[in-house]
Amino acid sequence: MTLDDILKAPSPASQWVLDTDCEENGLSAEEVKQVMRSRIAEMRDSIERGLKTDARSITGMVGWNAKGLWDAPDALNAPLLKRVQAYAMAVNEENARMGRIVAAPTAGSAGTIPGALIGVADHLGLEDEALVMPLVLAAGIGKAISRQMYISGSAGGCQAEIGSSAAMAAAAVTELLGGTSRAAVHAAAMALMNTIGLVCDPVGGYVEVPCVSRNAFFAVHAVSSAQLALAQLESFIPPDEVITAMAQVGRMMPLQLKETAEGGLAQTPFAQGFLKDLEKSQK
Repeated sequence: MTLDDILKAPSPASQWVLDTDCEENGLSAEEVKQVMRSRIAEMRDSIERGLKTDARSITGMVGWNAKGLWDAPDALNAPLLKRVQAYAMAVNEENARMGRIVAAPTAGSAGTIPGALIGVADHLGLEDEALVMPLVLAAGIGKAISRQMYISGSAGGCQAEIGSSAAMAAAAVTELLGGTSRAAVHAAAMALMNTIGLVCDPVGGYVEVPCVSRNAFFAVHAVSSAQLALAQLESFIPPDEVITAMAQVGRMMPLQLKETAEGGLAQTPFAQGFLKDLEKSQK
């Protein structure tokens, strides 16, 4: 399965992805849909838990961000923006508390798809059943990306994780809003191409800083990509070549910027001082 295969599929693209997956795995369409329904329920549960608490993570670096944003006045009077950001952070802060989440496609990027897809659906008053097939498409996009590169920060930097989740979310939101197969794939490609080069530099190696806020940013990034694609804007570079470019950049990236906590934000004086204090407190 490639992005070009999905692009050329009859609309909606999710139906082609579903049919192909069922043929490959011997599952019925209803079995796959039921799995997706359970994933949506888990995503929504992690959002609801994350918005209700400001309990700190194990390290104390995060835990109050989602609830803080959700409870704060909407300074921009932009309820969709606030909702998408808060939902995304709620999921990742639940992950930081060791709560139950759906890795989509990884734990570190788990907030992007629910933030964008469920956030848009709730903003428009759509039922969860409307999200089932868009989530199938998201899975197909992730599968196509994984054929060319490892979806792992340790293999390709954060671009491999958050870029993939943003691409998956962008395609899903595009289909949710009535976009064609072509529009959905180009939404994914634009989300990917504007993530290329993003490093993975978690403070202390914990999936907390900058991971929680990064999911908020890239959930919005996904919605932005969907909006562009729905207006018939397209990636200048063919979608599958965007994946190839991202994979090449990942291979060129130094190990210090691939989830090792040996570069970037993880090596700032403040981060190093915080970690020393944390170690002392744990002893």
